[in-house]
Amino acid sequence: MRNLFVVALALVVGTASANNVETEKKEVKTEKSTVTWKGYKVTGSHEGTVALKSGYLEFKGDKLTGGEFVVNMTTIGSTDLEGEWKTKLDGHLKSDDFFGVEKHPAATLVFKKVKATGKNAYEVTGELTIKGITNPLTFNISVYGSKATASLKIDRSKYNVKYGSGSFFDNLGDKTIYDEFDLVVDLQF
Repeated sequence: MRNLFVVALALVVGTASANNVETEKKEVKTEKSTVTWKGYKVTGSHEGTVALKSGYLEFKGDKLTGGEFVVNMTTIGSTDLEGEWKTKLDGHLKSDDFFGVEKHPAATLVFKKVKATGKNAYEVTGELTIKGITNPLTFNISVYGSKATASLKIDRSKYNVKYGSGSFFDNLGDKTIYDEFDLVVDLQF
C-alpha cells in the first residue's frame, strides 16, 4: 500500500513539474534574419527585402507558443532592379500609394494562437498591422534549432494599399498589380 502511495505521489509531482515548464522568449537576431517579398502584376513581378526592427519567439520547453515582430517599413526596397528604376520603385513603395512609411514606419505581427501540426511545424493565427490597419492572418512556420522559416501570403487590399489594384479600380488592363504578395521569412534566434 505504501508503495502505491509513493508511485501516485511521484506521478502527481512529475506531471505538475512537466506542466510548469517556463515560457522562454528568444530574441530574433535581426541582422541575421531576412524578410523577402515578391509582388505580382499582369506583366511580371518585382521582389525585394524589408528589415525586421525587432522580434521574438516564445517557447514552452521546445514547443513554439507565441511571437511578436516589428518590421521597419522604411527599409522596403527592390532587389530585382538597379539604378533609376530601382530608385523610382523603392520611392513609390514608400509613398502613400503603397505603404506610406512616413506616417506608418512600422508594421507588426503578433501571434495569437499557435497549433503544432507536426514535428517542428506549426500553424499560427496572428494579427498583422500595416498602415495602422489590423487583420487576422494564418500561416505555417517551421522551427529547427535556432532557426525558423515561414511563408505568408498577404492581401494588400485589406490594408488600404490600393495602387494599381483591380479590387479598387476598373480598366487597369496590363497595369493591374495583384492584391496578394508573398513574404518569405527566415529567422535566426
